[in-house]
Amino acid sequence: MSAAPQPSTASRDFTWRHVPAFGKRVHRLGLTGNYGIDEAGLSAALERGLNYIFWTPRQGRFTRVLREALKRDRERFVISAGPSFGWFPGQVRRGAERALKVLGVDYLDLYQLYWLSRMSAWTEGTVEELVKLKQEGKVRALGVSIHDRPRAGRLAEDSPLDVLMIRYNAAHPGAERDIFPHLEKRKPAIVAYTATDWRKLLKRPSGWEGPVPTAGDCYRFCLSNPHVDVVLNGPASLAQLDENLAALEKGPLSSEEMEWMRRFGQVVHG
Repeated sequence: MSAAPQPSTASRDFTWRHVPAFGKRVHRLGLTGNYGIDEAGLSAALERGLNYIFWTPRQGRFTRVLREALKRDRERFVISAGPSFGWFPGQVRRGAERALKVLGVDYLDLYQLYWLSRMSAWTEGTVEELVKLKQEGKVRALGVSIHDRPRAGRLAEDSPLDVLMIRYNAAHPGAERDIFPHLEKRKPAIVAYTATDWRKLLKRPSGWEGPVPTAGDCYRFCLSNPHVDVVLNGPASLAQLDENLAALEKGPLSSEEMEWMRRFGQVVHG
């Protein structure tokens, strides 16, 4: 019986990256359990190597799977969490302590304020509380998710943040102008989400005659930009997860594929 083929070095380099903000080697396809995948599928995802985990307390079945995996090998995983709302320092601290307790861990790899200015506030008090949690060793990296790209660019240049979680896809590539040029000074990590633009990039727009991207094409678009460390995927099934992983084996988009994705994204954006 012949041995299974191994991924090429180029494929491994595309799929994995050492991210200094976490001090760990990270699978660049991050995992969230919000979109219907069952416990067996979540377990399989972790077995397939995915180790960047975007977790919230509402992901009940994911929590059960994740707790068991963390008991076996805590250091393998990068766990991202945050408070449901982060308007006040007390909310920030309670969110971190709750996540630590529910997951049964001593530290969170990433603790972030969600949707800055809509679900959380960047104030002297909330920032001070974030920094205290890091100084206490309860969290190892600080981040925010943010839609305001110019503001994200300013935070990239001057803030205690280690990570920015941003919208980036073929229909919304504005981070290339507003955020990525500002990373050089401090080099915060970048986590991209909405890679499929809430599935809009998976549907044929009116008047488009060419091929339509797959979810895997959308993830490859994000990861083909060297500034993006991780892109989140939320598979609804194990079959979808395997399709996404297979797409990553192709490596970065070719110049022709990139041109096609950008043209398609412009049409979708409309």
